Amino acid sequence: MMQRRKDIDWVGIALWVFRAVIIVAIIYGIIAKIFFDVGTSYKTSDWATFIISGLSQGSLYALIALGYTMVYGILFMINFAHGEFFMSGAMTTTIFIATPMAASGFLDRQPILGLLVIIIAAMLVSVGIALLTERVAYRPLRRAPRLVPLITAIGASFFWQYFFRGLYGGQIIPFPVPEVLQGRVNILGFEFLKARLMVMVASMVMLLALWLLVQRTRTGRAIRAVAEDKDVAALMGIDVDRTIAITFAVGAAMAAIAAVFWGLVFRQVHFFMGFVPGIKAFTAAVLGGIGSIPGAALGGLFLGVIESLGPPLVLEGLGVPGAHQLKDMTAFLLLVLVLIFRPQGMLGEKLSDKKA
Repeated sequence: MMQRRKDIDWVGIALWVFRAVIIVAIIYGIIAKIFFDVGTSYKTSDWATFIISGLSQGSLYALIALGYTMVYGILFMINFAHGEFFMSGAMTTTIFIATPMAASGFLDRQPILGLLVIIIAAMLVSVGIALLTERVAYRPLRRAPRLVPLITAIGASFFWQYFFRGLYGGQIIPFPVPEVLQGRVNILGFEFLKARLMVMVASMVMLLALWLLVQRTRTGRAIRAVAEDKDVAALMGIDVDRTIAITFAVGAAMAAIAAVFWGLVFRQVHFFMGFVPGIKAFTAAVLGGIGSIPGAALGGLFLGVIESLGPPLVLEGLGVPGAHQLKDMTAFLLLVLVLIFRPQGMLGEKLSDKKA
């Protein structure tokens, strides 16, 4: 009898009980909301707005998450300075390009050209910061134990945060939005914010473009080869250092585009703006399967939708007060659930001993 008790996996049983409790709570909250209308009553248009907002927000998370997952896929490290690459392009272009263009009226007269200039400038700044960080902080530690570049990444994050605070100040800076993107548009009888719709569509296009770059171009094949095995890739004639630098540059460029779109949606930038989106994007990358580009995209979209629908659909159904103020909790609770049920993420593969 004592031997049988020792053989019981009590931790596994506790995890299964926890899973069951969470699943029952989620189902109960959804049923209570849909069939008994617990909490605030929402119309069909409200639910449509929640979904579009979630997809828009999730597409931004996906763009930022690509940088995390690409760097991890090639170096097996988490680049916690990626949120600062996101912030640097947004702040610099807001101060020196977007605000003067808006003051002169050019941004309203030529919104497409103006936004293209802002995006390209933000990409140049973010890519420059990313390449400098990779060359100075990460490349010398390429063969170091994995904990060393991780700590360096955290230090680089703090360095760039307070560097830009000292450079531009700690105040919140308004991000100008072209008149054509202000207000709402009616689609099939539903009212949606123009900026969110534009961000969602443009982000999807950028995600597709990145997938084509990685899967259909010579540079993409080099990135995949280096991610598979650096030594073998070098023997095949691939410049490993150059490929890693390109990976950082591509990830930073996606983050810069996301930063401009973030400014269009939330209409402000500041030196600390990269922290929360960076953590959320890292969460999205883990949800999708760290190291998987399609996984990062799917994880970002999934996180955005759950973050938007979770509070009104589940938390209000459970009677939780101030449900909409708990969207961050919803996001990280989702991460815990995914890691319990599928530790490798939605599209991730089980890690080998080398990558674990």
